[in-house]
Amino acid sequence: MGTMELRDKVAQAIIGFVRRDPANTMPAHGGLRIYDEPLVGFASAADSLFETYKEPEVIGPHHLTPAEWLSGARTVVSYFLPFTEEVRASNREEGLPSEYWVSARIDGEAFNNALRKHLVETLKALGGDALAPGIDSRFAVRQRRSNWSERHAAFAAGLGSFGLSKSLITVEGCSGRYGSVITTLALEPTPRTASTPFDACPFLTDGSCGLCIARCPSGAITEKGKDTAVCSAYLDNVVKPKYAPRYGCAKCQNGVPCEFETP
Repeated sequence: MGTMELRDKVAQAIIGFVRRDPANTMPAHGGLRIYDEPLVGFASAADSLFETYKEPEVIGPHHLTPAEWLSGARTVVSYFLPFTEEVRASNREEGLPSEYWVSARIDGEAFNNALRKHLVETLKALGGDALAPGIDSRFAVRQRRSNWSERHAAFAAGLGSFGLSKSLITVEGCSGRYGSVITTLALEPTPRTASTPFDACPFLTDGSCGLCIARCPSGAITEKGKDTAVCSAYLDNVVKPKYAPRYGCAKCQNGVPCEFETP
């Protein structure tokens, strides 16, 4: 089986799971679908970007490279799961996040974990070893920075570039969730078309837009970027008491030009 044929099988396994698995719905909300068709990208495990992520001004030295997660790693498979229009539209009003959105955020991540496991099994069935950092026992967060960033893996795999709110903006926008699996299979990398890590954000390229600043109910986003401590405090002290055990916000990802496309 050729490299491109193998890569297509992997992509179709992800797409098919999103299309067919019943966990991609919310029974408590009338069976509303959580995610639309996913985007899939591939990065070489040897890409120098993964070493760059260890720099303190990017993520930090605790961020592990693909080879540190999995011996013999050759490819990182990354995907973006865009929220459906119904989920996104429900969260465009100002104020607290919608019930649809917090449900999609939590139930959707449970589905994402199931997809991670399915992809690991698929890659193993195709003859390689595989591991999903996001559900590995070694996954950890230190000072609000994880030792494996799904967004940064997606950037390496050519799925998009970063915005002022620290979201990754894809051709399907930024309102959604990311996931990735590392494998020993050699799969052709997806070309990165972004010339800088911030190509898709109008504010970071020419100073226009910046609507996510006004959209943020906590004041965490300013012209200087996003203060994750302020964001986390808002989630812990305002959102969780209302929706526990569910939580989330993402007002900066909805009702903005980058919600469902590249501006």
